[in-house]
Amino acid sequence: MRIIGGKHKGIRLQPPKDLPVRPTTDRAKEALFNILQHRIEIVGLKALDLFSGTGNIALELASRGAKSVTAVDKSHKCANFLKLTAQKMNLDQIQVVRADTFTFLAKCNDQFDFIFADPPYDMEKLVEIPKIIMERGLLAEDGILVLEFPSTIRLLDQPAPLELRKYGYSSFAIYQN
Repeated sequence: MRIIGGKHKGIRLQPPKDLPVRPTTDRAKEALFNILQHRIEIVGLKALDLFSGTGNIALELASRGAKSVTAVDKSHKCANFLKLTAQKMNLDQIQVVRADTFTFLAKCNDQFDFIFADPPYDMEKLVEIPKIIMERGLLAEDGILVLEFPSTIRLLDQPAPLELRKYGYSSFAIYQN
């Protein structure tokens, strides 16, 4: 796992082996950022990384110039790893929130230019995440939401994704407000 772009390009991330995560692969992350570069300006954006795990996406966004990145994960170990890694890399724009994602979404009154959600693939409420985000008004006008999910499941029709991309067992559903 490495940073693939921005001022920290090439830095390898070394998360502890006991973190309860399934990180987005470098291949899928590279594809994601290729998609994003044609849809949104990362420099200066306000981002939200849900189920952040190792912080792989949050760190990538900060490395590429995001103004602020809020990373949410309920795991104490994941939150601590991301905080320490962001400090070592002087990425002060990353705020780590240790909380259940659904509780965070229910209380959040902010809007974000970009939201990335990579929930555990076996999570029952996974397909509800885009609907919750849209209904709560968390995505700014012209904002992008990307949901990473297993290619084997079917998403809800509402809201309908703008685009679906499949990368082996993982898929991205892309929504735009």
